[in-house]
Amino acid sequence: MSYGALQALTGVLTSAFSRTADEMRGREIWLRFATWILLALEFALAADLVRTAVAPTWDDISKLAVIATIRTMLNYFLAKDIAEFDQARQSAGNPPSGRTSP
Repeated sequence: MSYGALQALTGVLTSAFSRTADEMRGREIWLRFATWILLALEFALAADLVRTAVAPTWDDISKLAVIATIRTMLNYFLAKDIAEFDQARQSAGNPPSGRTSP
């Protein structure tokens, strides 16, 4: 996640100083950062599952259910946004970035 934040910050600063900042570039930077967020959410959910599996209480299970629901919704909407952006980029004639989502 830290690497993704550093990568996004570098992209923003590079675009700002080279004066190539436009809506598509900003959206590309955001979506690249969003893929890192998705990866971090997957690992955090896995860690919560392992922690709950060791010594579960009903309170822990209910908290895990709420956290899993929220993270799943975030994951779904971020992935949907990434897919829409890739589709818009391809229809605009720009080649795909070659990155894969986590």
